[in-house]
Amino acid sequence: MRVSASRFRSIFFAVISLTAMAAHADWYHREAAIMGTRIAVELWHEDASEAERAIEAVLGEMRRVDALMSHYKPESQLSQINARAALAPVAVDSELASLIERAGKLSALTGGAFDITYASVGYLYDYRAHQRPTDEQIEAGLGAVNWRHVVVDPKDSTVRFTRSGVRIDLGGIAKGYAVDRAIAILESHGVRHASVTAGGDSRIIGDRFGRPWIIGIRHPDDADQVIARIPMIDAAISTSGDYERYFDEDGERFHHIIDPHTGKSASKLRSVTIIGADATTTDGLSTSVFVMGPERGIELIERLGDVDAVVVKSNGKVLYSSGLAPP
Repeated sequence: MRVSASRFRSIFFAVISLTAMAAHADWYHREAAIMGTRIAVELWHEDASEAERAIEAVLGEMRRVDALMSHYKPESQLSQINARAALAPVAVDSELASLIERAGKLSALTGGAFDITYASVGYLYDYRAHQRPTDEQIEAGLGAVNWRHVVVDPKDSTVRFTRSGVRIDLGGIAKGYAVDRAIAILESHGVRHASVTAGGDSRIIGDRFGRPWIIGIRHPDDADQVIARIPMIDAAISTSGDYERYFDEDGERFHHIIDPHTGKSASKLRSVTIIGADATTTDGLSTSVFVMGPERGIELIERLGDVDAVVVKSNGKVLYSSGLAPP
């Protein structure tokens, strides 16, 4: 069969175009310091400029969430809540009101192990300066630590506190939420293979072309060692550990995961890793299980059924939920 010259040229240039496109297909990676932690984005794309636009959109979204929910920024809506919600309802974006409401539901689910009002005592700790509150200061602040003190009106999108002295901090759920927002943005850009990480929270979409992504869970005492490697496709993973922000004093570790019931650092575990469908859930549950301890924490994970856990006890023993336990 003879191919016409014009037909040949069409086929030839189509092959050249496809070859050029394939040559630009690659993995693209970027890191940045946002939300007080390391943000990392890695994705596969056929077009370099589109990949860079998608990454810029992710970093922009991370900065937006930080500006909205950071308790370090006095102009943030969360800081405005802390400053004024004990006096009158504070109008906020529906997005923030919804996340605070979601945090309250997690508090109810975990019996108060997760409680954003822990900040009513937590603000007294300064881990960089190795400063901690006295027992008297903790006792004085504990009355304000109760998630029921936070009232969200979803209709008017307002938040108020039922008593003075209450502060909230979304550090146990906001990074996971930001990761989920980043994944949604990547999907809107047509990205189908990617990883987004914010500190101890990551979420994966797709695979690595026939192979799963491998996420390592670090050893609590050695950042260069891992206690487990988890293969992942289309899933989220969050780790909370006593090695993230801490200082040691007289053989005791004071770290940022505060037990809302005591106002002191939770001490039953060294680290907790949760695997699930979305990072908002895994972020909140990793904090919750850390406070609850191994028995109650694993029981909660088994009861939920759609998440799994790896916990490291204070003696170094590693426990797995039934979905991850070796046969």
